[in-house]
Amino acid sequence: MSGVVSGEVLIEARGVRKHYPMRGGLGSATMVRAVDGVDLQIRKGETLGLVGESGCGKSTLGRLFLRLIEPTDGAILHKGTDLTDLGRRELRVRRRDLQIIFQDPFGSLNPRKTVGAIIAEAYAIHRLGSRAERARWLGETLDLVALPREAAHRYPHEFSGGQRQRIGIARALALKPEFVVCDEAVSALDVSVQSQIINLMQDLQQGLGLTYLFISHNLAVVRHISTRIAVMYLGRIVELAEADALFARPAHPYTRALLSAVPVPHPDRPRNRHVLPGDVPSATAVPKGCRFAPRCRFAEGRCGETDPPLSRLQDGSMVACLLAADGTLPPSGEVV
Repeated sequence: MSGVVSGEVLIEARGVRKHYPMRGGLGSATMVRAVDGVDLQIRKGETLGLVGESGCGKSTLGRLFLRLIEPTDGAILHKGTDLTDLGRRELRVRRRDLQIIFQDPFGSLNPRKTVGAIIAEAYAIHRLGSRAERARWLGETLDLVALPREAAHRYPHEFSGGQRQRIGIARALALKPEFVVCDEAVSALDVSVQSQIINLMQDLQQGLGLTYLFISHNLAVVRHISTRIAVMYLGRIVELAEADALFARPAHPYTRALLSAVPVPHPDRPRNRHVLPGDVPSATAVPKGCRFAPRCRFAEGRCGETDPPLSRLQDGSMVACLLAADGTLPPSGEVV
């Protein structure tokens, strides 16, 4: 869990969409609806976990928060300022506060540059400090991620996977940001190294007051590190809840299926898997009504007609499900 969480909204998505045109064989164009109408607030100091199957739009949403890709529609508000309205120069200044840690700790680092050059590139781009100040900042940043200062003179291939990810974290922290998107930041690492990096990220959050959007497939890791968890399906947020509440009382049928797939650590403990039929529908042909209805065991006729909005439940959780909203969905303990 993260440390001090304020009620202040640091960054927010409002009605954000990202559609990609895809040309057909006869020249006709269809749209890939990668992110399809997301409203999501991230509070200062928290870690918001973002989970879902591959292709649901998690990484695209993370990049939209940083305006690394341009939204088709909607707004991204950082401290009340819409990032989509900023010009190139204004956005560059704003990006000092908004950074990302990538999944691949090797492919995301330039193999032709030393570690020092990779980290210090941020100072050069933003024209910050003298040569002496940049050298001091570089040493302090390496200290933050528990790397020796002589690492600045070495190249990425000389380090292990966990050390390379520390370099990636150092690069993200070089400008002292307040919001960091962690895009599968530990998925490429061994389990023992994962725990080291997660502990490091939590220590940095406590010490620097960071806010994280933590994107991952690993539900156990997400539960450990997150304050709240958002569940994404086919370009939409279908459930949003406090981490402990989501694992104890999953409200959406899709969330229940995800949690039922988590490995049980004890061989004698019974499991009740909820295997979803079929595959995730194509983002070029999103089903009418509830987009999860074709795979949902509880779906009724109305589910295929009405696209459910996120509704607030009595415990404060948000869920996009008609049955959960009106209380007709069976309790989660009966199906998971």
